Amino acid sequence: MPISLNTSSIGGLKYLTALFISLQVSLSMPAYAQWRVMDIKSNIHMRAVHTVSPTICWVGGSKGTILKTTNGGKTWATYKVPGADSLDFRDVHAINKNTLVAMSAGESEKGQAKIYRTEDGGESWNLVYQTTQNGVFLDGIDFWDKNKGICLGDPIDGKLFILTTEDGGKSWAELPIEKRPVAEPGEACFAASGTSIITFGKSNVYIGTGGSKMARVFRSEDFGQSWKVSATPLPAGPTSGIFGLRFWSNKNGIAVGGDYKKTTDSTLNVLLTKDGGVTWTLSKMTVPAGLKECVALYQKTDAIWTGETQLRADDYALVATGPSGSSYSIDRGKSWRFLGKEGFHAVSFAGNVGYGVGASGLIGKVEKLSFKKRKRKLVFVDE
Repeated sequence: MPISLNTSSIGGLKYLTALFISLQVSLSMPAYAQWRVMDIKSNIHMRAVHTVSPTICWVGGSKGTILKTTNGGKTWATYKVPGADSLDFRDVHAINKNTLVAMSAGESEKGQAKIYRTEDGGESWNLVYQTTQNGVFLDGIDFWDKNKGICLGDPIDGKLFILTTEDGGKSWAELPIEKRPVAEPGEACFAASGTSIITFGKSNVYIGTGGSKMARVFRSEDFGQSWKVSATPLPAGPTSGIFGLRFWSNKNGIAVGGDYKKTTDSTLNVLLTKDGGVTWTLSKMTVPAGLKECVALYQKTDAIWTGETQLRADDYALVATGPSGSSYSIDRGKSWRFLGKEGFHAVSFAGNVGYGVGASGLIGKVEKLSFKKRKRKLVFVDE
């Protein structure tokens, strides 16, 4: 609120009837806190990215395409997976600089539910999973370590479809039907960024959903063998719900989402948890507003984190991306700052270097975020 002062007795200011002093937040961002967009000479659509190190990044895209940089984005190698021209790789996970697991999303009846693996940096590929089972639609994959991993699919017969691997993705097994989490009518997951399922720590895994009346979060502490579910206050529907998740400690996490048919809608799109996903509360919307499909963890170069202990608040930031633009938060998702207008579907960081990917060959890189507090400005206004 402005502060009003009576200045009629102050010498030299007889012509001012009032003086209003307001503390205003400066929304201007330093130039280095922006994306650097790269020209990769391609128009493929991309929703999958995994940054292995500041210089190594893998990207999955449409038309059976995988891209990789080993020099920080200066050049990109393009790989066409044999026999996968009609596939859209919606999630990728790098075991190391040479080994990658790539998952395609699409209708299984049309041969689009597949997982591939390479061990030689993309030069050759093995088809490690495929199914024509009616209704299977894969949404995302993630790994706890170099051996144990999990893959999520939309519900079959009222239960989420789950695959697991214990050999680094060389082989996959369907979770028995009696162990799969039960979905509500209409409930499903979004294959928009590969982050509707995420692993954390030694054995935890989380799934965010939409499709039904309210978004929900499933959680498991035993590699997906048993599940619990929590309702959230985020509205959902056939085109809306949770699109991306991220945790930075055993207790603290975030979920982002919205509606993919209303990508600029100004409604709350951020959920926070402080108890390991048991309860969720709505937080302030991102800046810009609108659908956010992915949220990633930026770490300062001097931050040391094992994945077990909670990070210091000044060591990390959260970066959320979507069609309407990207935002970042330095206070655990309580407030957001504008990062860029580019419509990145997915983002992945290794320390302080991150890569974002989007439609029509859009790839961006960010290396520096501002942790400075918002500036306060003293403003004098004549009445």
